[in-house]
Amino acid sequence: MAYFDFAATAPMSDDVIAAWEFAVRQPGNASATHRDGQKSRLLWEEGRESIARTLGAKPFDVTMTGSGTEAINLAIKGLWWGRNSDAKRPRILTTEAEHHAALEAVHWLVEHESAQVEFLALDEFGVIDIGDLREKLSDEVALLTSLWVNNEIGTVQPIAEIVAAAAEHGVPVHMDAVAAWGHIPVDFDESGLAAMSVSAHKIGGPVGVGARAVARTWNIVPSIHGGSQQRLRSGSLDFAGAYAAGVAAGLAHAHVANSAHETHELARRLADGIRDAIPGVSFRGHPTSRTGDNVHITVPGLDTVSAMFLLDELGHSVSAGSACQAGVNSPSHVLRAIGVSDSEGPLRFTLGPSTTESDIDEILAVLPDIIARTRTLS
Repeated sequence: MAYFDFAATAPMSDDVIAAWEFAVRQPGNASATHRDGQKSRLLWEEGRESIARTLGAKPFDVTMTGSGTEAINLAIKGLWWGRNSDAKRPRILTTEAEHHAALEAVHWLVEHESAQVEFLALDEFGVIDIGDLREKLSDEVALLTSLWVNNEIGTVQPIAEIVAAAAEHGVPVHMDAVAAWGHIPVDFDESGLAAMSVSAHKIGGPVGVGARAVARTWNIVPSIHGGSQQRLRSGSLDFAGAYAAGVAAGLAHAHVANSAHETHELARRLADGIRDAIPGVSFRGHPTSRTGDNVHITVPGLDTVSAMFLLDELGHSVSAGSACQAGVNSPSHVLRAIGVSDSEGPLRFTLGPSTTESDIDEILAVLPDIIARTRTLS
């Protein structure tokens, strides 16, 4: 029995669970001035500081949110409204391979705020075509939003080139770093980004905690109004969630720095075993510019839903891609954006710090037969 869906949600470690249980027992609103309130505030501040440190951001530039989806929406819409005071900048640049949180936020701005969206060209690995980006950049562009790491296929975008090209036209860049944080080194202050969004449950933190980093050089308009708890986002502070997320961030950061190579080696073993045992398999995502814990394959004629069901019956948790699209027996919008045929069935295996050699051996022992059986069902 093995868990290969860390990209959907990474299990919380005992340390993170203990941190959450400790913090949630603390009474008091973190905005209150009494002693209990200030104890809660200190837990929230400690969590945010740990998160900011692993993002390479200043704590006061980090806004805690209720999810990665909220962080992405606040960043994209906030940048748009901050820039839309200039009516000469109606255009938003993005790609067709974004997470739905970003795509739907952009589409909402198109429908309700008269934004104009233009999609950037991608190569077969999902990498933004820098030449096409330069052609589409102009003084009419309000913002650019992209995934730092594609959550399905693991491709890492050339951030430095993207930011440099956008800067030539004064265009702020938002990066959805949900699949980057805790998997590759990230440094918000050094990146030149205007905004960046992350989610705690992707790195072993609690569900319901996200964060957005914003550079103070850019005007960003709040879209949630109420109290003045975080300046750019109103609402009572979830100090227990922030504290536990901070512990998870520290552990994930240490894993990237010290032991991620072990997880990457297990992923290579898995990929090699699949390549040797499954005829016609294709590996998706960039071969080198990628996260080392993601193995994404497509197989001609594969009935993905049936394959996942049979693997689940044997205790192996895998996915077809984003959990937001679970149960759909066809290539995702991401795969279609990079030209994958609808006849190709996808499977995504994402590993984490708790993945073992036995996990790899166990799934390789059953995967070839399951794929052979479910290919005949298509």
